Amino acid sequence: RHAVAIYITLLKEGYILSYEWILFDADETLFDFKMSESHALNQLLTSCSLDANDTEITGCYKRINEELWREFEQGRISSAELRVERFRRFGREQGLSDDAEELSRRYLGSLAEGAFILAGALDICLYLKEHGYKMAIITNGIKEVQFGRIGRSDLKDFFEAVIVSEDTGFQKPQAGIFEHAFRVIQENRKDKMLMIGDSLTSDIQGGNNIGIDTCWYNPNRLPNETAIVPTYEIHDLAEIKDILEKKG
Repeated sequence: RHAVAIYITLLKEGYILSYEWILFDADETLFDFKMSESHALNQLLTSCSLDANDTEITGCYKRINEELWREFEQGRISSAELRVERFRRFGREQGLSDDAEELSRRYLGSLAEGAFILAGALDICLYLKEHGYKMAIITNGIKEVQFGRIGRSDLKDFFEAVIVSEDTGFQKPQAGIFEHAFRVIQENRKDKMLMIGDSLTSDIQGGNNIGIDTCWYNPNRLPNETAIVPTYEIHDLAEIKDILEKKG
């Protein structure tokens, strides 16, 4: 009884954590990818003598890019193919003579510079570190871009590991990327992990596939029109504190 009483006291005071690992998505969860993308696309279009303020031109690129990322999530295209194919299709539609591989190289170089973090991201990482949680990032994307952006940001020292799909041969929502992450962080207790991300089809479905709890970060309060069910839903990163405090 005495041991149980001590355990309960420690649990209430936060010395025993129900979750021990917080697994974050990167883009649009901690990092403002839209701002990074806008910065890189602006530089690229300007270098191609295209009007970076023309919404038809920028919309054309974003449409092509989104189509290819959906194909990537579905395993129909590799990251190496994606990075060049989007500029091949974009160049074709815009009548560019520039080589697609060269366009990709210039774009990715600019994209890697975009270390913009979302409001509340630094605060929640500080909170988690102060309260003894371990953190890792599991992200789909291109290795040099993700490591470049994270390494330039104020969040660079918070994570025990950064897992990028290109390094693993798998992408969220595939279980393989999570299995790779578990080996890297040397943890296989799934009840000790919480996956947090903004994408139902990537982050939440991925967490569900591997059997860990999930938290859907939904700042715009979008309706969930899928059959994918997260363990939690939040609209502000600060709400993670409430989940952890209630969980113990």
